Amino acid sequence: MFTSRRNLIPGEVSNAMPAGVHCKTNIRSLPPFPEGWYFIGTRETVLKKQLVDQAWMGLNIVVWCDEEGNICVAESICAHMGSDLGPAAGGRVVGGWLVCPFHGFEFDTSGRCVATPGAAPARSAQLRVFETREIDGLIFAWWGLHGRPSQWQLPAVPPNGGGWSGFQIRTVRFRGHPQETSENSVDIAHLSYVHGYGNVTNETPVSIEGPCLESRFGFTTNRKIAKIGRLSLEVSAIAQVVGLGYSFVEFQEHSIGMDARLWVLATPVDGTLIDLSIVSRVRELRKPKRRIAGLGFLPRRWRAPIMNKFVADLQIQDVQQDVTIWSRKHYVPRPRLTHSDGEVMKYRAYCAQFYPDPLDCEAPSS
Repeated sequence: MFTSRRNLIPGEVSNAMPAGVHCKTNIRSLPPFPEGWYFIGTRETVLKKQLVDQAWMGLNIVVWCDEEGNICVAESICAHMGSDLGPAAGGRVVGGWLVCPFHGFEFDTSGRCVATPGAAPARSAQLRVFETREIDGLIFAWWGLHGRPSQWQLPAVPPNGGGWSGFQIRTVRFRGHPQETSENSVDIAHLSYVHGYGNVTNETPVSIEGPCLESRFGFTTNRKIAKIGRLSLEVSAIAQVVGLGYSFVEFQEHSIGMDARLWVLATPVDGTLIDLSIVSRVRELRKPKRRIAGLGFLPRRWRAPIMNKFVADLQIQDVQQDVTIWSRKHYVPRPRLTHSDGEVMKYRAYCAQFYPDPLDCEAPSS
């Protein structure tokens, strides 16, 4: 489905790139915008703000929702005369349509111009819109080289019944690349050295099927809970990496009997910076196997939200340790590995599919 340039390791980039393709040519760098699905935000935020604008994949985009609940992610440039469509420029949503602040052209969530003041809609005025996908209220948009449509879909989250807490979301912006952040899913050695985890195990070999990579691992850790004391945890995890912008991890903490879900979502901002969002949920704790700072005495409805905040705080602490390294490191296309480094090169080979040959992405000539 995907072909890489001459089967190169990502980072060994040809200099013969067509104009307009976002790609660094330094042999020790990675193209900044791999194909895939990338996080935009939550439906809750879009509904609350009505119109959201942000930097995403080297573009300024706007996001809104129509009255039928359809989400639109579009480049923030009016197809009429180029006005910015964001709220800072005066863009607004009226009746589910995006209204340009310059001449009042109105656009629906397909990007089509549906009304203009005093004239018929301009049929040729079409916004550049991106395919969207929503998972549990998290919104993603597809980025394809040369604008080609999605080549695969994100998987649905396993149901596993109800009783899950709301989201805790932490986002960190730093100089980095989504391939480097997602590599942590197979870089078992850093878990003990950087984060101090104990008994780190790689339970099964990494499995790959198309754009999906699965890694299973376990560890123990001893963490401080505010000023209350320390808590030892025994965790097993299944990480599903689907493209370089989406990782979904299911955690089981065995000593408490706690289930948690974690999304690790890396989104390029401008070709240098990325936003790394950590999204967590914890399942309702009906009968904790052991008491944690009075958790068993709390009303049941409070337990999962409180533990979810704890989980989110722990994860962002780990991410901050990684960011210190990620933001200063250089991509080494052929690392000198040891047996303790896990399946890094298998992961690198998996990543090659997200850097397709530009010639394979161009529309056929008529």
